[in-house]
Amino acid sequence: MVQKYQSPVRVYKHPFELIMAAYERRFPTCPLIPMFVDSDIINEHKSEDGAIHVIERRCKLDIDAPRLLKKIAGVDYVYFIQKNSLNRRERTLHIEAHNETFSSRVIIKEHCSYTVHPDNEDWTCFEQSASLDIRSFFGFESTVEKIAMKQYTSSIKKGKEIIEYYLKQLEREGITFVPRWTPPDARKPKCGTSQPRRPASLAINIPDSAAKEGSSSKEIPNTSSSPSETTAETPDDKLDADYIKRYLGDLTPIQESCLIRLRQWLQETHKGKIPKDEHILRFLRARDFNIDKAREILCQSLTWRKQHQVDYILDTWNPPQVLQDYYAGGWHHHDKDGRPLYVLRLGQMDTKGLVRALGEEALLRYVLSINEEGLRRCEENTKVFGRPISSWTCLVDLEGLNMRHLWRPGVKALLRIIEVVEANYPETLGRLLILRAPRVFPVLWTLVSPFIDDNTRKKFLIYAGNDYQGPGGLLDYIDKEIIPDFLGGECMCEVPEGGLVPKSLYRTAEELENEDIKLWTETIYQSASVFKGAPHEVLIQIVDASSVITWDFDVCKGDIVFNIFHSKRAPQPPKKDSLGAHSITSPGGNNVQLIDKVWQLGRDYSMVESPLICKEGESVQGSHVTRWPGFYILQWKFHNMPACATTNLPRVDDVLASLQVSSHKCKVMYYTEVIGSEDFRGSMTSLESSHSGFSQLSAATTSSSQSHSSSMISRWRFC
Repeated sequence: MVQKYQSPVRVYKHPFELIMAAYERRFPTCPLIPMFVDSDIINEHKSEDGAIHVIERRCKLDIDAPRLLKKIAGVDYVYFIQKNSLNRRERTLHIEAHNETFSSRVIIKEHCSYTVHPDNEDWTCFEQSASLDIRSFFGFESTVEKIAMKQYTSSIKKGKEIIEYYLKQLEREGITFVPRWTPPDARKPKCGTSQPRRPASLAINIPDSAAKEGSSSKEIPNTSSSPSETTAETPDDKLDADYIKRYLGDLTPIQESCLIRLRQWLQETHKGKIPKDEHILRFLRARDFNIDKAREILCQSLTWRKQHQVDYILDTWNPPQVLQDYYAGGWHHHDKDGRPLYVLRLGQMDTKGLVRALGEEALLRYVLSINEEGLRRCEENTKVFGRPISSWTCLVDLEGLNMRHLWRPGVKALLRIIEVVEANYPETLGRLLILRAPRVFPVLWTLVSPFIDDNTRKKFLIYAGNDYQGPGGLLDYIDKEIIPDFLGGECMCEVPEGGLVPKSLYRTAEELENEDIKLWTETIYQSASVFKGAPHEVLIQIVDASSVITWDFDVCKGDIVFNIFHSKRAPQPPKKDSLGAHSITSPGGNNVQLIDKVWQLGRDYSMVESPLICKEGESVQGSHVTRWPGFYILQWKFHNMPACATTNLPRVDDVLASLQVSSHKCKVMYYTEVIGSEDFRGSMTSLESSHSGFSQLSAATTSSSQSHSSSMISRWRFC
């Protein structure tokens, strides 16, 4: 398996030329990198004007590996080839490196670049990427991979320190500025003037152009105590190291790389808005930074949010009065770490009465609104306290808990809520304080604990009786002045006291069932199943030419091909025969086929768009301006993996991919709309009016106002 690494952007608040002067001092060897023993120049090239300088070095490394492994490998040192391409005119340095030792067994590639910051020409950006592919190594592949990753991570951490070390060394020598390169013609002194002398200190390991020009320009002061500290935005919507530390926390280089790579994948497959970085990071943490696993649950969550319009709960859904009066929970200041604090008086809450009066889905929706409010409060506290806060603390008071709370439908509703929250709000609970746990609590804990993630369970602190008042209790986590009054504190807590829900508010099972269905079917999206040999098709009748058909769909499972057809005559309505040849109903959604098998492409119907292959997890949005009236058919078809071009046998990857789609089944969630051409203002606008958005968790919008004469199809992120 190929291991990949992508660094965030590191920003130095120093000009490019000064950074190059510091960088050159790393050679031929660097005392700050003990394993970097030596380096020799094996090739060098300079352009006539001095703007281009290419150096190729052979670097000797002493890898920290077990003696036995070195003996088996038969080497004491590892050699790398490094090529540095400096362009003084463009102010860029590109570094490419690869291993020379064991190049047939292990392939290591690295690319680094120093460039000028796009928003400040006196700052320098640094980026780094690498890949490691261990094909074979005497049966020690896993060991070599761990050693390589450990060594590389260590060198990444030291990279910043090394530049800062040599910058300070230059400063001690009186070098705080290096002039930029200028063409040779511009360096000739005018008549009657003399060329300024170059200070002696500038002769040490700095670019040739600087040495020739001198130091007549103004000195650029260092406005920051740290040469890499910056609050500027990063080029091309990339992440810089200081932004990560300020808003996301301390991450290891590998964790930073996982975040950047998953973010890049979302940018490529979901054009438009994507979740904010802190939300992506939550899913990575929930899966121990396994990118594939985190990507899977994140895509499922984004689809779920979009289908049920969770982003708009805080703005469009008003909790019933019963919840406002009898749900004994609410937000209450923050804990000592700055996390928002949510107080839940579960022992005083009539869970049976709430379920009987509202139903399971209304309770679930209310809990979702609480979590959405928690995300908003985390953002606010991050700004207020000046450090990353991505989770909240929950204080649960169990005084009054009894067998009534173990009512089976109530426990079922609780388990459902836990399941949904665990899947869509991972790593949002920073700490759970359970106070005054009664004797019946172990019974409840036995029922719910199997449904709680192991990482979440570690955050639980349980206190029986008044133990929370002693050492290691509430005062360790919450300031004394904000401890609620009902726990013996002095702060008035505005959380409702709960109490029994009047039976006059109870509703019948039929009423609750209808209400539950209404709550979760209020969505503009429909679900459909796509089978091998059985595509799903949607018929749209167009009366006025130049109408605009818009669509927005997500590929929830498998890979599909999206087609648009036109026919002058209407297809026959789908027949629901016993074999289900034209219409299939499945738990995952309907399957409707409209194009009759006797129809011929080009005679009975025509293709108006090129087929679009859509991969699992992608979100696709587009529009088609109709040219003729008639009947248009949108088709989602199962995508068959192509066989290898040189053989009739399928490839191994194709076979494995086909096995991932059980019974050759795919799932799509879609929405279509027909808009008059005079009302159409681009595909993004048309679908924004239908709330196809991902506003709460998204960082930025990339909208497009282009409207093609025929169509526009784009993969985009959940907006």
